[in-house]
Amino acid sequence: MPSRLNRALEAKFMFSGDSQLRLQTIVRLRWVGVIGQILALCVVYFWFGFDLPIGPCLTVIAVSAWVNVFLAIRYPARHRLSVNFATGLLAYDIIQLASLLYLTGGIDNPFTMLIVAPVTVSAATLPLVYTVGLGLLALACTWLLAFHSMPLPWYVEPPFALPFLYKIGILAAVTASMPFLAIYVWRLTQEGRQMSAALAATELVLAREQKLHALDGLAAAAAHELGTPLSTITLVTNELDRQIAKDNPHRDDILLLRSQAQRCREILQKLTRHPPDEDPLHGSLTVKEMLHEAAAPYMDGAASIKIRTAPAETATGPDARHPLASRRPGVIYGLGNIIENAADYAQARVDISSEWDGQSVTVVIADDGPGFKPDVIDTLGEPYVTTRSDGRKERRSGTKVAGMGLGFFIAKTLLERSGARLNLENRALPEHGAIVRISWPRAAFEAPIANRETEIPRPARRVEPPGPNDPISDLI
Repeated sequence: MPSRLNRALEAKFMFSGDSQLRLQTIVRLRWVGVIGQILALCVVYFWFGFDLPIGPCLTVIAVSAWVNVFLAIRYPARHRLSVNFATGLLAYDIIQLASLLYLTGGIDNPFTMLIVAPVTVSAATLPLVYTVGLGLLALACTWLLAFHSMPLPWYVEPPFALPFLYKIGILAAVTASMPFLAIYVWRLTQEGRQMSAALAATELVLAREQKLHALDGLAAAAAHELGTPLSTITLVTNELDRQIAKDNPHRDDILLLRSQAQRCREILQKLTRHPPDEDPLHGSLTVKEMLHEAAAPYMDGAASIKIRTAPAETATGPDARHPLASRRPGVIYGLGNIIENAADYAQARVDISSEWDGQSVTVVIADDGPGFKPDVIDTLGEPYVTTRSDGRKERRSGTKVAGMGLGFFIAKTLLERSGARLNLENRALPEHGAIVRISWPRAAFEAPIANRETEIPRPARRVEPPGPNDPISDLI
């Protein structure tokens, strides 16, 4: 991932001064609590006929109701609370519930476990340090309720009294369940945020590649369209130069016009040095062309990159022809990212091979580096799982960087969107190195090519002579 993209993602998905908790959410949760508390008091007082301080209990509940009314009037429903404000409201909820429990039996009250709820909400929406503070407040209130409270509303005979050891057990249960639930919810929330950030990065990279591809296509189209008028201008200026007298004052203008037209042609020639397939009118390419395009930026590195393509031994007839795929920037980017990783870790060479038959198209990227670490090979491809924690040298700048773990996730996501499946493994001993196997169903890989030659005429392509190591199958 480019460093600017890393910084943008970090700035976007790290906590700011606002929490992830909306006012509407906390108000609704408190209304549910208020209604539940009133129902519980009514059942205990009127249904069972237990004696309890109904007046003070209703006062405590009414304060929560009026706080809700004030918040609903003071702020819009979608107002996002600041971290400090949200922490204060959750701390109030803990104290309010502890006060109600104090009036109704303390830790003997079976609703004591509800004191865990505000801490759990904090774990899902607030930074960890604030959750720890709220957890300590809740634990302090629970310890006080274990030893100081009004009697539990109960029958006069027989009197209700829990053994002291049982109260300690309840206290231990609350103490153990609170950090467990908080950590569990916090971990799930963190994974959800990381997945959202990684998916956003994938969309950002894909959009960038599509924009670059569109610009290349526009440049190629412009070069094609401007070639004819520039040739006409050059031809006319040559004719005028032959017909005009050498001492004519307009001759310098004609020569300047011809030189500027020639300069425009040279600029357009530079724009058209990209492969012709980058023209949007010719948006298909073979497996070999796709691999060469993906590997081109890394061919000049320290590692030697060899590309081999051939049909499978079982492929005959039409199945042996080169698969032709639509040009998809996401697929090319994904392949390029995996090739870049292989080149970074390779000691001397990277071997890229592809074979196909009537059912599938397979690309294998193998290097002779240290291979995948056993402790991460099963989780590679998940966001923020990286093998670059040791600070590998960046290929272009030469500086050491630690990976964010998004590069391979993005590549895997883009390739899987095209219908591919990825498999990671290490070379069998005594060899060493990593192997990435990418396989598409041929129907998903190939682009529609019916009537392509008749509908879209293609310019003649310059055929490069085969190298000494190129197999004959590359010429198929």
